[in-house]
Amino acid sequence: MHMTDRGLLALVRHEGLVPGPYLDVKQVWTFGIGHTAAAGRPDPATMPRGMPADLDAGIRDAFRVFRTDLARYEAAVLHAVKVPLAPHEFDALVSFHYNTGGIAKAALTRHLNAGNRVAAADAFLNWRRPASIIPRREAERDLFRHGRYPGGTIPVWSVDRTGRVDFSRPIRRLTEDEALALAREPSRTPPVLAPSPTAPTDWFARLAAFFSTLIRRA
Repeated sequence: MHMTDRGLLALVRHEGLVPGPYLDVKQVWTFGIGHTAAAGRPDPATMPRGMPADLDAGIRDAFRVFRTDLARYEAAVLHAVKVPLAPHEFDALVSFHYNTGGIAKAALTRHLNAGNRVAAADAFLNWRRPASIIPRREAERDLFRHGRYPGGTIPVWSVDRTGRVDFSRPIRRLTEDEALALAREPSRTPPVLAPSPTAPTDWFARLAAFFSTLIRRA
């Protein structure tokens, strides 16, 4: 099971995008779309400070890391939740876990696995620190309960070399189509083609086939 397109966009919109390493509200080094070292490589604390010279490349890097992170968080939700989920419920849970890392220990998961979806929805608001996160918890609760997705563009914020983000005005806004194309971009690694089972696979086999042809023609 994977996030829907609307769920993925809601998550990216909640996180915003900073194409350089920054310090979040808990003073944890973060990069791109909410990526921290807890999710795996790269470690934002070791990345070059400030904005990338090529903003477009920086945005693509942020989405590349996000795609890897997202797969991990989706898998963690599927492991923790033991009951079938509607797509909008799964979207809300992945967004919650991406932000908190708490799906395995959250009361909402216990309520959900016990079959009490009303209590599970209410328990989203147990995770309400800092206070600035409350609107996100409310949006995730409403998505889980009602399938209500937020809309709008995706803000891209600038950051200085000390890790401070300038939230006064985004330097760019990605449309939903732009963000979705970046989030769903397939791997550019070319496939490795296996040799045909009937074709000679080394120099000696080719040479033997050549002499066999000459003998038949003689």
